[in-house]
This record gives sequence, structure tokens and C-alpha cells, in this order.
Amino acid sequence: MSDPLNGNNYDVVIIGAGPAGLSAALTLKKSGIESVLVVDRDSEAGGAPRHCGHPPFGIREYKRIMTGPSFAKRLVQSARDNSIKIALKTTVTMLQPAGNITVSSPEGMGKITAKRVLIATGIRETPRSSRLVSGDRPLGICTTGTLQSMYYLKKLIPFRYPVIVGTEIVSFSALSTCKKAGIKPVAMLEENQRPTLRWPLYYAAQAFGVPLLLQTQIVKIIGDPRVRAVYVAENKGNIREIACDGVLFSGQFTPESTLARMSHLDLDYATNSPIVDQFGRCTDPTYYAAGNVLQHATGKKAPIYYNPSNLPQPVDVAGKCWDEGQITAQWIVQDLAGNLPQ
Repeated sequence: MSDPLNGNNYDVVIIGAGPAGLSAALTLKKSGIESVLVVDRDSEAGGAPRHCGHPPFGIREYKRIMTGPSFAKRLVQSARDNSIKIALKTTVTMLQPAGNITVSSPEGMGKITAKRVLIATGIRETPRSSRLVSGDRPLGICTTGTLQSMYYLKKLIPFRYPVIVGTEIVSFSALSTCKKAGIKPVAMLEENQRPTLRWPLYYAAQAFGVPLLLQTQIVKIIGDPRVRAVYVAENKGNIREIACDGVLFSGQFTPESTLARMSHLDLDYATNSPIVDQFGRCTDPTYYAAGNVLQHATGKKAPIYYNPSNLPQPVDVAGKCWDEGQITAQWIVQDLAGNLPQ
């Protein structure tokens, strides 16, 4: 049997096996596009929901309330039931013009070609290193995604009494994960006057008994070998110490656009997302992008992309990424049929 990751030609290659990528693959298959390959660098498909052991997932897709792992499992099974090829532990290392892609897998390096390529690589949280928080480098510092991966996939607990930094939707997810793991956050910090996600986070913090400190910014981490305290700056300039054994940095998402940035595709440098037209098509029309890898500050022309405030888009939940994957796949189907405007 031939190696699917070396020398083969596909109608569509999808980079990323999360909700946007798998939704697109299913839509393509059901539209009659048989030659579809999904590649993902992880050892399991399903994307970020695999790490989120809490509801609500699956409402718009499967008309039921599911946890993240259950939703991801159902999503992957749907793909496999439709005979969609998913290549795991496979990293795309280079995007070249005309759909020529270089990949690295346990079998070695390979080259494949596709008539169209969909980039659905998602986003990642900004870690401490990029937030320029000074201090020691002790154990007990992580992002929400790392915490969820450690707890839900490996049953590891990195701390017991952390400080949570941020108040985005993922911060609510962090509170839920902490509650399930028996972790008791000592404070949640927000440098602005109000939470980024005003509802239900404000009430959730109260319900979980976590003090929500507004206009408060982390400035220094203390500890050796483990976190023992943080220094925070309050709105009046006061610096005070909060005892804790960990720091959980949540949110401040950035698109996972390293591939596009290293390629010939043009980026919106305000957000580091690939620039796309109203069909989700990149500056090389062989390439498309969908899902959370698109976080445009300038807005997009199509209704699903349009951002009237001209502000950076917040992270989309799994259901919205699912929708974007479907809609972008429909544009790709029309494009392959020669029915999409140039």
C-alpha cells in the first residue's frame, strides 16, 4: 500500500483535526469530494475539546449537551465513519505555491500535493514568557490548555492553590477544571475595570468562592523550586503579595499561524492571521483558512467573518468553528467546480 504522506495528490488537504478541520472534511466528503486528507501533529484527533472535560459542547452539532472529550470522540468517529483519512503525529513543515506541502511523520519526511489546502490550525494561549512577567522560574506555572491536558488526559495536578490570570471565556473553563480537580484558586486577576467575559464569569467566580480582583496586574512571581507567592499591582499603584503555589495564565489567544508566517502567504500583522477574502481564500488561492486561526482586526467581508467593531475577534467556541469549517468547505467545493469568482 502506498504511503499517503509521500508523493500523493489530493483534492483537499486539511491541516488541523479540530472542530473546524473535521467539520470541513465531513462537508467535503458529503459533497462528493472523495480525495480528502486531514493531518494533525497530535497523537489523537479532536482538537482542543479533548482537553475540556466539561459541558456545553455538541449542542448545535449533535443536538445534545456533551463534555469536550465526548464531543471530540463523536466528531472523530463521524469522520472515520465517512472514510476520511486522518494522519496523526504528522507535522506540516512547509507550505509552497500550488498546494505543494512538506510533512514530517514517524515514517520520515514526505511531500504531497493538493488542489486546495485548508489551514485550520486553531489558536494557543499566550504563555508567561510572552507576557513579560518578571521573577523566578519555579514549578507550578502553566496555561489553561496545559492544565486541562495534564488533568483530563494524564490525571496530573500541577498545583493546589493557584492565582488565575485573565477573565476570558477560557478562564471560566479554568475555574471548572480546577473545581473538578479539587484545586482551589486563591484569586482571579483582571487588569481592566471589568471582566473580559462579564457573564457568566463574574458569577462563576463568586459561586466557586474565588475573589475576582479587577484593575489588578501580576508583576512578579516568587518561588524556588515551586511558586510560593506573586506580587500584583493594584489600580492605585500599590504592590502587594498574594500567597499561592501556582500561576495559571489564561486567554490572550494568538493564532497558531507559524506555517503561514513561514510561507509565501500574506498575514494581517495586527493579529498574525492569514489574510483571506470573503470566501476564506488566502492570497494564494490554492489555500484557505477557517476557525480560530482567523482573528482579524480589520474585519472580513463575508457575513460569517464580518467584524463591525474592527476589533480583534475573541476566540470562537467549538460550535462556531464547526460552522466556519462547513461554510468554508462549501466555498472550496464551488471553487473546485470552477464556480467561485476569482
